[in-house]
Formats: sequence, structure tokens, C-alpha cells
Amino acid sequence: MKLSHSVQATRVVFDDPNLVSSAGLVPIMALAETAGLRDLADQHLSVPSDKGANAGLKVASLIAGMVAGADSIDDMALLRHGGMGRLFSAAYAPSTLGSFLRSFTFGHVRQLDAVASRFLAGLAARAPLLPAVAGPAGTVAGWAVLDVDDTVVEVHGYAKQGAGFGYNRIRGLNALIATLATATSAPVIVAQRLRRGSTSSPRGAKRLVADAARTASRLLPAGAPVLLRADSAFYGRPTVGAALAGGAQVSVTVRLDPRVRTAITSIPADAWTPIQYPHPVWEEASGEWISRAEVAETRFTAFTSKPKAEQVNGRLVVRRIPDLNPANKAGQGTLFDTWRFHAFFTTTDPDVFDTVTADKTHRGHAVIEQVHADLKNSALAHLPSGVFTANAAWLVCAVIAFNLTRAAATIAGTGLAKATSPTVRRKLVTVPARIAHSARRITLHLPTSWPWHAGWTRLFNNAASPPTTVPA
Repeated sequence: MKLSHSVQATRVVFDDPNLVSSAGLVPIMALAETAGLRDLADQHLSVPSDKGANAGLKVASLIAGMVAGADSIDDMALLRHGGMGRLFSAAYAPSTLGSFLRSFTFGHVRQLDAVASRFLAGLAARAPLLPAVAGPAGTVAGWAVLDVDDTVVEVHGYAKQGAGFGYNRIRGLNALIATLATATSAPVIVAQRLRRGSTSSPRGAKRLVADAARTASRLLPAGAPVLLRADSAFYGRPTVGAALAGGAQVSVTVRLDPRVRTAITSIPADAWTPIQYPHPVWEEASGEWISRAEVAETRFTAFTSKPKAEQVNGRLVVRRIPDLNPANKAGQGTLFDTWRFHAFFTTTDPDVFDTVTADKTHRGHAVIEQVHADLKNSALAHLPSGVFTANAAWLVCAVIAFNLTRAAATIAGTGLAKATSPTVRRKLVTVPARIAHSARRITLHLPTSWPWHAGWTRLFNNAASPPTTVPA
């Protein structure tokens, strides 16, 4: 590919008031409107003073900017170019949106959490985000999976409230995220919380898991089974108890403390079942690709230090992989095999989740890292304010934008249902268009031969259909 004219023979003028760079915002924001975004924000947000006026319109502006690729307050100016004023009204200036976010208190952030939860339910009524049944009843495919994990969002400078060095020794703020997915769907985010950078991972997880379980019950058919997956940082009675109280089963990695090691040594030698990883796994400890492992399980009671009523009976599923002794590079064999062990505690039914299936299902927890990466490649690339509560509200808006983008991609189809937000943005959102007026109607002239025009049209037709009832 080369220029048809030299740069010297090319003239550039920013003078067309009828052009827009993100025509995909038209069907996507129409979808947000029918799913109740603006009405829910007006109903639940009570931010005081003139800065909190028209909360629904301001939240919608923030979401629109994030869907179009904004990752800072200044980037919200992309809503105010060319013909955007003819397609949308009340696109607020970045300074106004910044003042709005800085007026939030923790209570207002929780109100925005309620908006995000109810808006997701509205999206689920318009788009097949979570298929009702992914498989026959009583099988693994029929389960929905709730993943919980945290990530550190790096920040720079000393003016960020709450910033600190987290578990990965990066200075930032800690975002706790819960996602929900089925065997045939991409994850959506059902709960979120911003915390101090130096906080411990399980802090506040009990309440977040309870919120996530309630949201999952709204999105799934009555009685649909849910499995909570988490790593060892969340292995504790509060988090596990919140999941069980919310009707979910658990699959949580455990730390190899003396009690767990004793349980592992009690497993008979003939109880181990070889498994083959579908793809080799890079083992950091040994610096090798691992493709051989064995699994076994034993009965286990968790939290025996607690009163008997708080103890939880279940299974300890253990995966062991060979220790390849990376210090011995000469290739000298060992007299006997040595192993490294990875164990997790689960309350699932062994008739549905046998040992091999339970291990394979638990390893799928790594998918939530892709959600973290997606957020950080989009609106969560920065936490734009020095005020902690403003950044907490920004996180909730980023989650709303993520779920809205996921719903739009699911409606569009054409292989986008599981695509990342930047991919969806490139194919459906950042489509240039020229605006034309005729007989009190607006026509958007989009590029000819746009490779994803079928999905874009499908999304537009869905947004133009009659709205459904939005959950209160």
C-alpha cells in the first residue's frame, strides 16, 4: 500500500461540519437508551449541587466517550467534533464531566454500582449476553461461572489519593472485579470495587461476592447453577461463605499450609490420574513448558479453626506436575520422581465435576486476566483524577462501557461476540460517516466496502427496534 499522491501534493483542511469519526456510537447509545442507562442514573444518583444536575446525561456522556476510546477526562472532547452535535445533544465538556466525578462520595459510587447492575440486566434483555442454558441440566456445560480477582492499575505522581504499592510492587490503585460467563459466552462484569493500592486482595471481597451473586441471579434463569472461582488470596470463610449464601458452589485455590500438605500426603499412590494439557503451560519456577500432569482428590473440611457451624465440607483437588530440576542442565536423571503440587478446594458435586473435569474447569479462572487486560487497554488505561472517589466512579463507568460494548458485539455477531473491546471499537464504533439532512431525517453515509458492514447494520436494526421493559 502506498500514497496515491506525495505528501507535498496533499492538502489537509479541518473544515467539514458534517463529518463524524465514530458513527458506531449512534446504534450503541441507542442500545444504551433502550436498556435504561440515562433513566437509571437519573433515578438512583443523588450527587448534590449543580455539578450533579442531569446525572443521566452526564453518565451517558462518560460512557459514550469510553466506548469511543476515551481513557482520560480530556479525551471526552472527542464527543464534540464535526457533526456530533447533530447526532447527539447534551455532550458535556470534559471540564464539566470532571467536576461531576469529583463531586462523588463513596455513597454515590455505590449508587452508580446499582445503576451498573440494573443496566446490565437491561442489556441482557436486549442482547444474548448469557445464553439461558449452555448445556443439558446436570452437566458442566449447564453451569455459569463467577470469577473474582483483583488487579493493580498503575498510577504516576503523588497526587493520587489512596495510591500505594500492591502485591506486584507497582504503585497504583487496586481494582477488584467479578465476571460472569457461561460455556458459550464471553464474560461480562457483574461487580467491581476500587480499593487502596496497598490493600490486601480479600478486603471487601465478601460484600462484592454477595453483590455479584445477586446480579447473577437477575441475569440467569431461576435455579441456574453458579460456580465461584478464585485464587488462594480469596480462600477464607467470609468470601466462601458469601458465595454459598448466594447459592453458588466454590472452586478456590488453597495455600499449601501444613494441613493441606498432610491431606495431600494421604492420597494413595494409585489414585493419581494422568492428564494432558491441551496446550503446554509455561512454568515460571522451572523455566520449562509443562505438558504432563496428574490429578487426584480427597475429602477435605475447610476452616476447621472456626466454629463447627462455619466449617465447610468439600473436596481437595490436587494437581501435581513433575519437578524438572532446572538447576540440573546436564540431563542427569533422578532416582525417583519429584513433584510440585497445586491444590484447590471445591464444594461441587463429584457426579458432575469429577476430578479431571473439576481441575480443567478451575484452570479456566485465568480468563479473568484477559478482562483485566481489556479494561487496561480501554478506559482503565488511566485513573484520571487525584480524588479517590472520582476514580472509583470512573471504574464503574469503565465497567458499564465494557458491558455495553460486549452487548453491541454480541448483537452484531460476525465473530465479534468474544472479541476484545479495542477490536469491537475498531470494527463497529470508529466508523467515519458524513451526515446528510433530507425531509427532517438524518442519513449517515458510511464508507463503501466497509468489511464489517453486515454486523454494523445488524446492530443498527436492533437498536431501532421497539424497546423492551427495563428492570426497575
